[in-house]
Amino acid sequence: MIIERKTKETDIVLELNLEGKGDYSINSGVGFLDHMLEALSKHSLIDIKVKASGDTHIDDHHTVEDIGIVLGTAFANVIYPAKEIERYGNATVVMDEASVSCDLDISNRPYLHFEMDIDGKVGNFDVELVEEFFRAFVLNSRITLHLVQNRGKNRHHIIEAGFKALAVALRRALTKNSRLSTPSTKGVI
Repeated sequence: MIIERKTKETDIVLELNLEGKGDYSINSGVGFLDHMLEALSKHSLIDIKVKASGDTHIDDHHTVEDIGIVLGTAFANVIYPAKEIERYGNATVVMDEASVSCDLDISNRPYLHFEMDIDGKVGNFDVELVEEFFRAFVLNSRITLHLVQNRGKNRHHIIEAGFKALAVALRRALTKNSRLSTPSTKGVI
């Protein structure tokens, strides 16, 4: 699935393969986001390619949010209607002193519960943009996502544990299960 989004603020081309090997090529112009998307790809086994440019001379907000929008849109275009998958996934990932739990439902009903105690910066990256990325991804992928920090002090470790927890939870939720057909009592997701 290839998605392109061009606005006055950003120009993004994203390629997504849910049945990949965790291969990635990420160049967003936002180094820390690249690092997080690489971890997401690697640990979810979802192939992700991103080439983006944006008005980072102002700040990274538009680029980070718009990549969340494009990634979520690509995900939704590939997954729905959801069939023959586990649907639910969860994972707790530790990274040194940090521990973050992710619970998700490929529900076609977007909802984000974000409980991570992060303030300030990692390098030049404003960590408030982490929640903006996840919100954009959730709204456009139409999944229910709960990300909860269990403990941790190092912002980099906390955020990376969050992206990796999402990756592992997605990998589990997307696991094929032909016995489930449509994994809902409603008959549709």
